[in-house]
Amino acid sequence: MAQTGTDPIQQREFAFRVVQRLRDAGYESLWAGGCVRDALLDRQPDDYDVATSATPEQVMQVFRRTIPVGVSFGVVMVPGRKPGDGQIEVATFRADGDYLDGRHPADVVFCSAEEDAQRRDFTINGMFFDPIEERVIDYVGGQDDLKAGILRAIGNPEDRFTEDKLRMLRAVRFAATYELEMDAATKSAIQRLHADLIQVSVERIAQELRRMLSHSTRHIAFEYLQDTQLLKVICAGELANANSQAVNALRHLRMPRFESAFALLGGHLIDPDQPPGKRGGPLQDLCRGLKLSNTETSDISWLAHSLFQIAAPSELPLHQLKPILADPRYKLLIDISKAVDAGASSAPDAARWIEHYLSDTTEQQLNPQPLVSGGDIESLGVPKGPVFAKLLQEVRRAQLDEEVGTREEGLALLQRLAESRQD
Repeated sequence: MAQTGTDPIQQREFAFRVVQRLRDAGYESLWAGGCVRDALLDRQPDDYDVATSATPEQVMQVFRRTIPVGVSFGVVMVPGRKPGDGQIEVATFRADGDYLDGRHPADVVFCSAEEDAQRRDFTINGMFFDPIEERVIDYVGGQDDLKAGILRAIGNPEDRFTEDKLRMLRAVRFAATYELEMDAATKSAIQRLHADLIQVSVERIAQELRRMLSHSTRHIAFEYLQDTQLLKVICAGELANANSQAVNALRHLRMPRFESAFALLGGHLIDPDQPPGKRGGPLQDLCRGLKLSNTETSDISWLAHSLFQIAAPSELPLHQLKPILADPRYKLLIDISKAVDAGASSAPDAARWIEHYLSDTTEQQLNPQPLVSGGDIESLGVPKGPVFAKLLQEVRRAQLDEEVGTREEGLALLQRLAESRQD
């Protein structure tokens, strides 16, 4: 996961210094895992991990400032001195004991670099790099798999996925993100063990989904989730029933937002007759089942409902269209609408119509100041109650529909409406 506030050049230099300090102290030390993979792919690493022969206690002796985040598993965090340095995870070469909970080893044994590589998940993540001698150290064939475009589990794939069930989702994410073909044995193992994903916490599953569906290769991830049968474990089949137009639209989304993709895939779960803010319903239930945040759930629900509403925007009354386009989330909605248009066999071109409408419509026209208030209703002698809200809503609707445009017109309409209710 990328560290916020870091400078890529400073971060790399700091990771180099960490290796150098450990070497000077007499310990083997190498960059490990994702940073090696990303460098070989000419991508900027999000962060740097260091693997070493030094024990956690020895690492803490070498560096004055450390954070003992997982000493029992051989992990110590070394923060940089400058804000742009970030922090480096330093882990002792280790072999894992039995995985009793399907996620974490019960114990670890410190070992050699080669043995450490063998306990990692995939060959592309199992390589080391010596930044001082500038050479890759590859005990698992990761370089060959990267060149061939293959994602392969290290050793026996069933063993790797039985040890840590989350690795099945990580396999999908890595295969999609790096556009790799999943090795046949690796995919078959996931298909056989997919039901075991239920042992992973919902929070961790949701975290992987966020990372997959916010990436530009989200359509590939979704296909892998379906192919490996993991999708039906994640959401009991709800998203598996997404219509083909929504699935096709995934590849055309441009904004890197999980909520957009989720709203697209879950759009068939909404009741278009219910307002997006109403609690309950299959889509909101699915979001809550995955323990998504209240904000995510609200955004997904609003996007799915609004997308349905603007399918034919030229036919939508202005009092319905304007509040949608005045919402802060409207750019996400336009992105989804464009994706749907691009993925459709006969594009309805809703997004283009909306963009043309917005180009001729000011912010003031989209969301004008209300013409009347509750005080105006009170002055007419209308008793307080549900009628207040209804009267305000009717005047507001007429204002958005551009039937009234001044306060005088609004007050006159309010008086007519109030009198008609008294009759």
